[in-house]
Amino acid sequence: MSRFCFSIKLFLDMKIPDKIKGYGFAFLATVSMANVYVFSKAALNELSLYQFGFYWFGLAIVWNILYALPTGNWKIIRRLGKKEYRILFVMGIIELFGTILFFMSIEKADDPAIMSFLQNLAPLFVILMGVTLLGERFTVLQFSGMLITLTGALVTSFTGNISEKGFFVPGTGLMLASTVFQATTMIISKKYIKNLNPGLLTINRAVYLFLTAFALMLLKGESFHLSGKALFNVSIGSLLGPFLTALSMYSALKFIEASKSTIIQSSKGIFVIIGAWIYFRTIPESFQVIGGIITIIGVIILITARDYKVKVPSLAKASEGRKG
Repeated sequence: MSRFCFSIKLFLDMKIPDKIKGYGFAFLATVSMANVYVFSKAALNELSLYQFGFYWFGLAIVWNILYALPTGNWKIIRRLGKKEYRILFVMGIIELFGTILFFMSIEKADDPAIMSFLQNLAPLFVILMGVTLLGERFTVLQFSGMLITLTGALVTSFTGNISEKGFFVPGTGLMLASTVFQATTMIISKKYIKNLNPGLLTINRAVYLFLTAFALMLLKGESFHLSGKALFNVSIGSLLGPFLTALSMYSALKFIEASKSTIIQSSKGIFVIIGAWIYFRTIPESFQVIGGIITIIGVIILITARDYKVKVPSLAKASEGRKG
């Protein structure tokens, strides 16, 4: 673990262009997140949501402490002011709701790959929020990307048999709500990432979720026992998820725009399909895979469209045009 922590710190300190570092961390977050869908689904097949949260985020705190000690990142706590603590509090609450909804959707889903494609709706919310909070431009092509992403999401979430199963696959609504919180987190973290260390944001998230799960465990009288298989899935998943994914995602935001990081992460569904087939021998329906690919295309258009200067006419200008 200490060698791994040293490798991350070395990469951060290397004289590599910031964009290369950002894209590297974004890709690492993508691969790590893809495995989270698989290992969390495997763990949730055996554990209740409260048990899962307790061990998953409890171990995440351990991984983060093991990372913080040799790198010296824990020293940043001494420099935190009231403003930083307020930001951490807000981030913790948002992450709490977003993450709970995320794992509830994974628990209900028959195939985790479908949920990973639905999470590609997050860029849509990032763009909408970025227009007002980060001053990002909104173009005609971005609007087209939004429509394509939404179309792909609808196809992906379709059950294939409305009369028996309904229109949407289980967990769709929960994942949709989760993406709203995720987009909010990305916007806030991008705005204040220079004031807060990525490792601090990662452990802050883990602490909020662990304490909530622990309180619910006691309240519900849940057992603290878990099998060896569940422990394996939780250990690997917590290392990849609340530690490596979160750390990589926040690190990427230090070097590249939130939208650029998101476009790379939109491809995680492909990796989830591979992992889910290896681990569960499940694979989405062909039309759901096509829908997932459509969401990726939509995200690519949505993000890269910022390079064009074809702005969406404002309502005011449109009104003036009608008057003329």
